[in-house]
Amino acid sequence: MTGAKAAVEWLTSVAPDPEACRWEWERNPMGVALLPAGRAWDVLILPGELGYPTLDVLTRVIDQPGPVLVDFGDARMGFFVPAGTAARWLGTGVRTAGSGTWIVVPYPGRSTGGVRWLVPPDGSGTLTDPALLELAMHEAAAGLAGNEGR
Repeated sequence: MTGAKAAVEWLTSVAPDPEACRWEWERNPMGVALLPAGRAWDVLILPGELGYPTLDVLTRVIDQPGPVLVDFGDARMGFFVPAGTAARWLGTGVRTAGSGTWIVVPYPGRSTGGVRWLVPPDGSGTLTDPALLELAMHEAAAGLAGNEGR
């Protein structure tokens, strides 16, 4: 199974109706669908000014983080983490999408007018370890704070 096809299968596996999700992706002019968080993954949503340096730190530490979404304007970034993380997350300034919430997800490999993949899913189910994400956030925040003093 190709990467994009495997990614589509992985993403739609959480949809209440996977075929309806695929249909929406094909026909929605924005190229997006709503998918429920909290089944196979949760999403931790960071402000873009923290998200980009956090992703930089993560990619220096691990070969492949889990999927990462960014909204238009780069104001927010969503890191895919294991299901259940949102219910336990205590970090300040980080929004969570877990059980009972839905997120806008673009079709893998296509550009849309709003949300896009910075790190697309590969279909393997790889997610970012929340402990590593937290450490990367701390390092990124420390770097940002150090730059403010200059």
